Amino acid sequence: MRRYAATTAAALCLTATLAAPAASATGDGGDDGGWRPVDYPPVNYPAGERCDFPFRTEPLLDETMVKTVATYPDGSPKTELYKGALVVRVTNLTTGATYDADAGGRSIVRYAPDGGHTYYASGPFLVGFLEDQGNLPRGEYLIDGVYTFEFDAAGQRTVTWVGEKKLTDVCDQID
Repeated sequence: MRRYAATTAAALCLTATLAAPAASATGDGGDDGGWRPVDYPPVNYPAGERCDFPFRTEPLLDETMVKTVATYPDGSPKTELYKGALVVRVTNLTTGATYDADAGGRSIVRYAPDGGHTYYASGPFLVGFLEDQGNLPRGEYLIDGVYTFEFDAAGQRTVTWVGEKKLTDVCDQID
């Protein structure tokens, strides 16, 4: 019971942390509060890189916004907030099968001086893994729930869920 209570408390704290800055940063009088759009262009992936077949990701709806809230002395971002709707169509280029992924979660991203970065996130996130690139097998995934997602400077990726693990193998959805 204590473990469940601690996990629930951690999830609630992370959700509140993610929601509060985004809610308070809307500005007034038409001010954007420092938020700026993020552009997610379409990308083609070759067979064998993430899925056994070639596929394409293409935003159908992209209202993703980013706000830099802390910088390093050189002006590079130290901490950023992400929010906004993002729906990505994933298409198997061999069969034409598609899957529309709601990937519009919220996150706080902290960038390390060595180039690594960690997402403290709530909600869905579409991401791929190469062979031996992290704690998930090669594939394209829709990660959801409350979690941290670490990208180290060497390119390794680690997802750690707080509470329930929600994971969709997108390659399976369009195979």
